[in-house]
Amino acid sequence: MGKQIGKVIFGAAAAAIVVFVVGFIFFATPLKGLHVKSLADPNAAALQQSLAANLPETGTYRIPSDNTQAQTVMYGQGPIATVHYNSGGFPTADTGAMIGGLVLDYVAMLLIGLALAAAGERIGDFGTRARIVILFALGASAYMHLGEPIWYHHDWGHFTYLFIADAAALIAGGLVLARWFLPRPAVVTP
Repeated sequence: MGKQIGKVIFGAAAAAIVVFVVGFIFFATPLKGLHVKSLADPNAAALQQSLAANLPETGTYRIPSDNTQAQTVMYGQGPIATVHYNSGGFPTADTGAMIGGLVLDYVAMLLIGLALAAAGERIGDFGTRARIVILFALGASAYMHLGEPIWYHHDWGHFTYLFIADAAALIAGGLVLARWFLPRPAVVTP
């Protein structure tokens, strides 16, 4: 079992790099513009000034909220927004975020690898492992992203893109683990 865990620990690093590369394709190439809308410079500047003047600190804001009767009425009338706000800003290519993301990718792949290793030889063939990885990735990605447009009526385009990107990354990394870093099934001889 110790050798198996060692392979998973090493394999999670290889799988994390694959996940990172898939994430790069979805979020650091021209594809990144497919799921978000942008404003003209004057509109962006005016909205940025309004955010700075009206939002007190970094956080996620539902505007209007349902914390008061007046805002509940405003919410029902629209327009509404969910704003993920950072009062300080940061570089668009933030090295610290990339390092943190790679660490997160490693932890996620390590957990998937440990889950597959725990099943051991009961799911020893690659085809079965691949199906488990694919179904897990699709289920996790659906749960993480598709609830937003369902529960909060956020736009489907953005969250469908996130669903596809995360499912692709988890599947790619999980398949690397399932193919090369888990024990082979025991050969049964009659």
